[in-house]
Amino acid sequence: MKFIKTGFSDPELKHLYEALVRPRLIEEKMLILLRQNKISKWFSGIGQEAIAVGLTEALDKDEYILPMHRNLGVFTSRNMPFDRLFAQWQGTMMGYTKGRDRSFHFGTNEHHIVGMISHLGPQNGVADGIALATKLKKENKVTAVFNGDGGTSEGDFHEAVNVAAVWDLPVIFVIENNGYGLSTPSNEQFRCKSFVDKAIGYGIEGVQVDGNNILEVYRTIKKLAEDIRKNPQPILLECITFRMRGHEEASGTKYVPKELMDMWAQKDPVENYEKFLLAEGIVSEKDIENIRKKIKKDIEAGLNVAFQETHPQADTETELNDLFASHISTEIKPSSEKSTEKRFIDAISDGLRQSMERFPNLVLMGQDIAEYGGVFKITDGFVKQFGKERVRNTPICESAILGAGLGLSIKGMKAMVEMQFADFVSEGITQIVNNLAKAHWRWGQRADVVVRMPTGAGTAAGPFHSQSNEAWFFHTPGLKIVYPSNPYDAKGLLCASFEDPNPVMYFEHKLLYRSVKELVPDDYYTVEIGKAKLVREGADLSIITYGMGVHWAIEILESMNVEADVLDLRTLLPWDKEAVEKTVKKTNRVLILHEDTMTGGVGAEISAWINEHCFKHLDAPVMRVASLDTPIPFAPTLEQNFLPKDRLKSKIEELAAF
Repeated sequence: MKFIKTGFSDPELKHLYEALVRPRLIEEKMLILLRQNKISKWFSGIGQEAIAVGLTEALDKDEYILPMHRNLGVFTSRNMPFDRLFAQWQGTMMGYTKGRDRSFHFGTNEHHIVGMISHLGPQNGVADGIALATKLKKENKVTAVFNGDGGTSEGDFHEAVNVAAVWDLPVIFVIENNGYGLSTPSNEQFRCKSFVDKAIGYGIEGVQVDGNNILEVYRTIKKLAEDIRKNPQPILLECITFRMRGHEEASGTKYVPKELMDMWAQKDPVENYEKFLLAEGIVSEKDIENIRKKIKKDIEAGLNVAFQETHPQADTETELNDLFASHISTEIKPSSEKSTEKRFIDAISDGLRQSMERFPNLVLMGQDIAEYGGVFKITDGFVKQFGKERVRNTPICESAILGAGLGLSIKGMKAMVEMQFADFVSEGITQIVNNLAKAHWRWGQRADVVVRMPTGAGTAAGPFHSQSNEAWFFHTPGLKIVYPSNPYDAKGLLCASFEDPNPVMYFEHKLLYRSVKELVPDDYYTVEIGKAKLVREGADLSIITYGMGVHWAIEILESMNVEADVLDLRTLLPWDKEAVEKTVKKTNRVLILHEDTMTGGVGAEISAWINEHCFKHLDAPVMRVASLDTPIPFAPTLEQNFLPKDRLKSKIEELAAF
């Protein structure tokens, strides 16, 4: 291994040695503690330290890095306190996640580090968002994100690199090519000889370095970072290295040929750099002894503090309260009485436009939303008013853009991500349920993202453009779900969603876009999230519903001799238990109606809650009407049979007669 010291002073070379040895000595200690059963799990980066250390030392301290399991050198090079870091691994309160997550699954804005989640790939989209924010703010900063060679097989990696290329984002996509994805060798992961070849397909620069050579890594990244701070563009950086230990310690390395292990042992980044420094007279044996002694002392001191803590004492109220970022929901009234008749779609567009005016840090992202105005024309004219930096056409990829929304939030911005159709959100489900929903609970990070979801059937669009999929997210703690049924609420709830610093899934029924209209205030206003609305009153029974169900219920009741409460939930998470309880106590008969399929729908949870909490007030079983438990068919006759509307009248009659 050849080290070229040109451009480095002796103190800099010595500093890099200390930075390189620090994670190695921590790892050696952790492996001892693992054998002593004092820690539960360990993902080793031994043999790969030069990449994490070289990159972190080469970047500015306020530039974000998104590391993975084997990048301990990122954390140590950012001078993270050992006691807190060790406490994090132990799952105690002193750590960064209050015991809610382990190892490197956390972030800290103080140190400009965003840790990974176990799903390989999603961190790349988040890196795009952070880089986009720095570019919009003209901060001239770089963002770096780590990937293993196996993780590049994930679609999230492809999406994020492609988005960064299209948007000229200053992201360094680091690939640690270490030979194996867990036990699967590279020749069973991909056919390309090197990852820099892939850069050509994205239209970006690819650079390959010896990942075990600390000086080559540092020098290369220093030069790349200086360039892309001035000329924003992504770089694909392939670092050739090897994983000297198992995926995690329980995995072992028996699947690796011995001669391969022996060959790479000769390329150890710490040992080789140490020999170089000794040969050059930059350090002495005594210097090395003193450096190692001091680091070991710091490790023991950190462990002594970390091991004094026990696992956190569980407190249910704390766990629930930390789910969302603090937000005082105060309803904002229109500043004047001026109102205009608006269709559902106009009200959404109006609320979106006024939110863009109110929040200069709000960025809209979605397919075809710029000059074209979106497939439903909701953002028509927005580019002219707000510019293409804030109204951004995206490549056809959902996951990377949802991840970018979180990245924008990390940098203190707001994001709206439009799903062209709610059906397509399945392509980004990991980002929503594992990143957006868990970010605040895990490490106190706001996910200030609104995901707009054009949803619903009734237009003969078939099984991939008509699904009601709100129940997919109803089960996910950390999300809020809004589902308006009329233009007034559509605007007010959308504005309220942008006021809220938490992730909001905003469902808008496509069939309502141009079929309903009413007087809507011209000024900005909000409708409180989490509050239902009684839209029709009657004493015979209660129909609890939302979205299109509100209109079906009113229409059917008009043709019947039944007086019923119709409670429009408006918000599904959190749903208004107080309003539900009130109407149950009033009428003593309950019918829950929704367009989604019956099994596992929102109605099942509400029904269970009513039976548990309001049973003594019931004069009949809680009944439900919903769509068939099949995919949505294309032919209008079949679609009509699928939907619950035609079954609603008979169910009302059954309940009233019970």
